[in-house]
Amino acid sequence: MKNSHSESYAAAGVDVTAGYESVERIKPMVESTYIPGVLGTLGGFGGMFAPDMAGMKKPVLVSGTDGVGTKLRLAQLMNKHDTIGIDCVAMCVNDIICGGAAPLFFLDYIACGKNDPVRIAEIVTGITEGCRQSECALVGGETAEHPGLMPDEDYDVAGFSVGIVDEEKIIDGKHLAQGDVLIGLASTGVHSNGFSLVRKVFDVEHADLTSPMEELGGKSLGETLLTPTRIYVKAIKALLKEGVDIHAISHITGGGFYENVPRMMTEGLTAQIKLDSFPRLPIFDLIEKKGGIPERDMYNTFNMGIGMILALPAQQAAQALEILKAAGEQAYQIGQVVSGEAGVELV
Repeated sequence: MKNSHSESYAAAGVDVTAGYESVERIKPMVESTYIPGVLGTLGGFGGMFAPDMAGMKKPVLVSGTDGVGTKLRLAQLMNKHDTIGIDCVAMCVNDIICGGAAPLFFLDYIACGKNDPVRIAEIVTGITEGCRQSECALVGGETAEHPGLMPDEDYDVAGFSVGIVDEEKIIDGKHLAQGDVLIGLASTGVHSNGFSLVRKVFDVEHADLTSPMEELGGKSLGETLLTPTRIYVKAIKALLKEGVDIHAISHITGGGFYENVPRMMTEGLTAQIKLDSFPRLPIFDLIEKKGGIPERDMYNTFNMGIGMILALPAQQAAQALEILKAAGEQAYQIGQVVSGEAGVELV
């Protein structure tokens, strides 16, 4: 690319050489995510992946795409860009694992006002870490400069992931039954949803984001809010490997419990969740108190300390909790599946 340079394009606000520098900076990080199946190297026109489908009767590809939302504003205010990419990967891979699909590869899209190679590399540091945590490969991406559309220091991040599962092993609620136990996997905090409300409650543009807060265990508000979204892929794969019969999974994202849990239920069944069965993280108490937010709205916006919910046979609950503990997850038996209208009941 040494001969590629356009003075006219640079005068218009796009420096193609900065893009080449960004690629050189991120190339070793990207290659650190490679798993068996990756074909080619960074820089081609399309990311190639040859999945291992041995033993599968009818392979099904499952895809998911998402962004990070206005949590990005916290990263920009804190000038900390090396974890927001974890959130981007998490929002995609946590969705596709709900169907029982193991993520294979990920692609990112970064839009920015001006390409700062150092900052782009920081963002990709998080993306590659998220890929490693979810055991998938970063096989490509795009960095686009938008001069005149975005301020120089502004950027947005989105991603796309594809996973694979044998059709007969798809988790879709078809085996869900009355008496199934609900297991909740702990979140690390607000994750990547509800930040428009969070930013309003704390007036983050003018807030003290760096001073330790007693209510947050000595952590600052900025540090707490930027805590990356937990990635649950390895935990779910560990359960499936040990033969746990997971009947349904819900990723608790925007809309909280009231919107996401019903998506895992089937006709005639309700998820009954006991609110005192898991610890509520301090950040949610602080949001509720400072914002004067009704409790129902809290559970209809945030994960409240539970990032993923699994439904499985009651006789496998103890085994599942042990497997999750060994996988490094904090998990709790938070309720059961009962007869009723398809939905969720918080008690």
